[in-house]
Amino acid sequence: MKNRKVTHTLYAETFDMGGMPVRQAFPTGRVEQHDPFLLLHHADVKVPTHVEPDHAGVGPHPHRGFSPVTFIFKGGVHHRDSRGNDSVVYAGGAQWMNAGMGVLHSERPPHDIHERGGRQEIIQLWINTPKKNKMDQPAYYPVQADETKKYVSDDGLVKVNVFAGNLLGLQGVIPTPAPVNASTLEMKVNGSISIPVPADHNVFLYLLNGKISVGGFGLVEPLHAVLFDRDGDGVSITASEDSTVLFMSGLPLNEKVVAHGPFVMNSETEILEAMRDYQKGKMGILIED
Repeated sequence: MKNRKVTHTLYAETFDMGGMPVRQAFPTGRVEQHDPFLLLHHADVKVPTHVEPDHAGVGPHPHRGFSPVTFIFKGGVHHRDSRGNDSVVYAGGAQWMNAGMGVLHSERPPHDIHERGGRQEIIQLWINTPKKNKMDQPAYYPVQADETKKYVSDDGLVKVNVFAGNLLGLQGVIPTPAPVNASTLEMKVNGSISIPVPADHNVFLYLLNGKISVGGFGLVEPLHAVLFDRDGDGVSITASEDSTVLFMSGLPLNEKVVAHGPFVMNSETEILEAMRDYQKGKMGILIED
């Protein structure tokens, strides 16, 4: 297997998002997107005890034209949306929402978050939707940890959790509008793995914690995204400490991206239409009980 060349390493700087500290690996001044991946936010927060979980986290807000996907590493996330979906996914799982023509959702800590350690660690990844699917009906897919397909290395030092697409011969349970392979890696010290990827996919990884070495490149420190060229058929990773990794690949859409706040479309006119439709209530109403 020929390892892909690393094109960028991007440190996830911290910024304040409505009172919540969030790390953003991309977009940055150096990299606008890694098509079809638009934005990566990483949060690891202590849920306040003086606020009811139903009033913590992120309240109702709209989306159109892409998939906001949440991977949960600590605690859990309570998702509710204007299409009537209402579920809690705990650590090791993911919530995948194809926003399509438009939907309102909220992302709160679960009621039992303090019985589970009181911390939420999540990654939210925005994945672009092809132009032909941007006005599809919204869809929501919750996946618990025990519902993911799992690959375990022969020595037991590497576990790969596959959520979507086909990775290491495992088919994820989440359907996607365009080809995307989504996984998380739990690596013990000295664990090593080589992951084949489709030749036409863009690939990146994000290291939440620990330290890893990437084949043909070298050491990667925590809180960095690593972006790869399309010049090889795989990526090799070795852990020098216990490490947690998000590993993604996706077929580039090669379409114009026009983004404004929570909407991602292909033209300025479509953004104005999204704003109008939201204001007119066409994306539904979400009243949290």
